Amino acid sequence: MKTKFWTGLVIVLLSIMLVGAGASAWRFLRVDDLAAQLIGGGAMLIVILGVWVLARELLFGIGTERLGRKLETEGGLPEDTVERSAGGRANRAQADEQFKIYAAEAEAAPEDWRSWFRLSIAYDIAGDRTRARKNMRKAIAMEKSDRAGR
Repeated sequence: MKTKFWTGLVIVLLSIMLVGAGASAWRFLRVDDLAAQLIGGGAMLIVILGVWVLARELLFGIGTERLGRKLETEGGLPEDTVERSAGGRANRAQADEQFKIYAAEAEAAPEDWRSWFRLSIAYDIAGDRTRARKNMRKAIAMEKSDRAGR
């Protein structure tokens, strides 16, 4: 619950910043000076990019949470049995062993979003956030495709 509060606060603050930047960009665009209009156009592109990134990350978070709840209901969430240091770092050898299990599962069932979800968790525990997010996006897309196919 604490994480959702802070996430919500960051979203609200970012939204306020984007609205303010958009308003400033709009004012620049309305001035009869080419340099000001170029600045306004550039600022508006940055605002549009910011809105796109925010929406993409929100949808990613919503999708991840939805799949996690669904997998929890099915009893398929992976157990985090990896020991952690006082600073929260996972035991590398244990994380690698856990990763091998979930990588083999994803290889054996490449059409099942659940295996990709679990592999994503294993990547995250192993510290590879880029691959974790890539595999989670794949799991979200696969599950969405499964729902659409029904």
